[in-house]
Amino acid sequence: MVENRRQDRVSALIQRELSEVIQRVLKDPRIAFCTVTHAEVSSDLKYVDVKVSVIGSPEQREDTIAGLKSAAGFLRREISRRLSLRYSPELRFGLDDSVDHLMKIDGLLKQIETDDDLPDDTIHDS
Repeated sequence: MVENRRQDRVSALIQRELSEVIQRVLKDPRIAFCTVTHAEVSSDLKYVDVKVSVIGSPEQREDTIAGLKSAAGFLRREISRRLSLRYSPELRFGLDDSVDHLMKIDGLLKQIETDDDLPDDTIHDS
């Protein structure tokens, strides 16, 4: 139980610091409109699975992930330096699709709302 709390604390710290480094320090032009949505540290604290949300086309998303993977060594050193961790965890990046799903659901709900505003006779006319 104590170990899980430590993992959660380290995950939250890494997520916060990684977000700041990506936004303020990293200068790679491929990485734009990128938000760190989740970081999960392994039980041995040697790996971090990082989920990022990227606003843009599929090509921009792929470019952002490629840029983050390219900068992983720099980001790893920065996180280690900022958090004074005994081990510098390996960063593994992946896309977080939950925002896309939320936007799709929101669009469908708005469409349903718009359909409800139509008079009944226009919906049933074929």
